[in-house]
Amino acid sequence: MPCKFFFLLMGIFHLFAAEHFGLPLPPASQAHGKGFKKGANFAITGATALEYSFFKAHGIDQRIWNTGSINTQIGWLQKMKPSLCKSEKECRDYFSKSLFVVGEFGGNDYNAPLFSGVAFSDVKTYVPLVAKAIANGVEKLIELGATDLLVPGILPIGCFPLYLTLYNSSKKSDYNARTGCLRRYNRLAFHHNRELKQQLDQLQKKYPKTKIMYGDYFKAAMQFVVSPGKFGFSTALQACCGAGGSGAYNFNLKKKCGEAGASVCSNPSAYVSWDGIHMTEAAYRMVANGWLNGPYASPPIMK
Repeated sequence: MPCKFFFLLMGIFHLFAAEHFGLPLPPASQAHGKGFKKGANFAITGATALEYSFFKAHGIDQRIWNTGSINTQIGWLQKMKPSLCKSEKECRDYFSKSLFVVGEFGGNDYNAPLFSGVAFSDVKTYVPLVAKAIANGVEKLIELGATDLLVPGILPIGCFPLYLTLYNSSKKSDYNARTGCLRRYNRLAFHHNRELKQQLDQLQKKYPKTKIMYGDYFKAAMQFVVSPGKFGFSTALQACCGAGGSGAYNFNLKKKCGEAGASVCSNPSAYVSWDGIHMTEAAYRMVANGWLNGPYASPPIMK
């Protein structure tokens, strides 16, 4: 089982992984005076799978929070490599004993065009490009020596309080009757995840000595939405941190979490959504356990 960790972009899974394996939290890869022998966190806020040039060419670069992509983070790893190992053989051996968590990538690649008003039909055409960019990144890591890689899909964005507020509809047919989530946005997420899994399956066949694990955010989050009480949640579609009592989803763009006028619920562990677009620690912990032991990873990390 891997004993060193390199996190490219992740929510808080690394907290639970480090806790599980008895490792220190991996420091930020750009931190000074830190040792990275036990791993590093390469995460960039708002990172994308596609390059910034793609969004600039499509006139939607104003909605990109930064210019960092999956390739940016892999580049940082390559620059760090000489400090971790001295020879190609030593490096491949070192990386073969590490767990690489590659993502979650993809969400921001769709948020940017959708929030910029790009036609939904056009955004759907990005899916093969985004999935391929993630797969290419995974392959680069394999070429560096990675053998254990967890690659998460994306969450059901149609269940996000942010999306439910922004794209509120008077048409009942726009919502799933069972979940209350927006159908077409969840279809987009499902389409992305299916495409990504196909790309990963191809890589697994190409590199049979690797273990490429798909982390299923979608299935986990949908179970929380369908049966919140079963998992200890009182609500799945309302944000804990935000405009408490504002609308059906406790979300208001003018009172976002951390901004003036926002409030925080008294019991975050009873909520699935933290701020309307990220889950709470309680929800992430359940997903993390599902990735480690099943059933939310294929195959689970520990099997």
